[in-house]
Amino acid sequence: MTTKAESPMEKFTRGDYRSPQTNDWCASCGDFGILKALQQAFVQLQLPPDRIAVFGGIGCSGKTPYYMGTNGIHTLHGRVLPFASGAKMADPELTVVAVGGDGDGLGIGAGHLVNSARHNLDLTYILFNNGVYGLTKGQPAPTLQRGEQTRSMPHAAKSGRLNPLALALAAGYTWIGRGYSYAVDELTGLIQQAISHPGLAFIEVLQPCPTYNDQHTREWSESTDAGDGSPRIYRLAESDYQGRIPAGATADEANAIRQNCFAKALEWGLHIPLGLFLEDLDTPPAAHGMPAEKGRTEHLQNAIDAAMTNTREHSQTDLESCYGDLKIEAYDFTEN
Repeated sequence: MTTKAESPMEKFTRGDYRSPQTNDWCASCGDFGILKALQQAFVQLQLPPDRIAVFGGIGCSGKTPYYMGTNGIHTLHGRVLPFASGAKMADPELTVVAVGGDGDGLGIGAGHLVNSARHNLDLTYILFNNGVYGLTKGQPAPTLQRGEQTRSMPHAAKSGRLNPLALALAAGYTWIGRGYSYAVDELTGLIQQAISHPGLAFIEVLQPCPTYNDQHTREWSESTDAGDGSPRIYRLAESDYQGRIPAGATADEANAIRQNCFAKALEWGLHIPLGLFLEDLDTPPAAHGMPAEKGRTEHLQNAIDAAMTNTREHSQTDLESCYGDLKIEAYDFTEN
């Protein structure tokens, strides 16, 4: 199939990355800014829509694939990264983007967020951070600080706040950034960098929820409450911060940069930095694809066929015969 990107006269536009689905996000939701930034990043990179797969978790952010004119997959709660990783391993040339909320990624999905970093697959994970479970009416998410109480909560949050950037750094993500959903052009650039990075990229996006979170609003984010008149959110690019680990860096050099990154990740409240926190060009990405040995492939297919056809004719309720095949002694639960 010939695509627009292969023609010198035609280019992909944002319309090529839109879908006809009706968007039911709340008015003024920060998700709209993230959606637009993601589409604009694809335009800047001129990626063919049929060579992109956007995976969504559960929650308001999980609806993102429905609003994209690309391949879209709506996955299980907390499992967006395993699905996205599997797609990347199966088709290494596919551009894979996973999106999910702070509850989805840092609550039930936290184990996958950590372990996915060990592989350093070439994909991008965008975490929508609004401090609440928006789709289920505003319960406190893992990024809400202990003692904070939004309009949707009967009492203050009793659990402490997880730090997404610090967690991503400790896990081993090789590209880490933070954006702001109402700074769309800036976020577009960050997403473009993340997708272009040869490894696993993590972007936290501060995304105010106008319906349920009346604590971390757009006004709060853009205020100058620091006491010295400086803005709450500021850009790392406008400071002397340097978060790039070059290829060939020594262990001491790399660790010094990671320590600086960790210090910036801890900044929260009066001052909140945005931008690129870490770009590790020294850690190689995972080898593309799964091993293609014929024997391995045939063995896997045979196992799948056996599971689907129940060739051993095991009972679906009495597992004793299955235990026999597995050499597991059945336990009589009726005995005292």
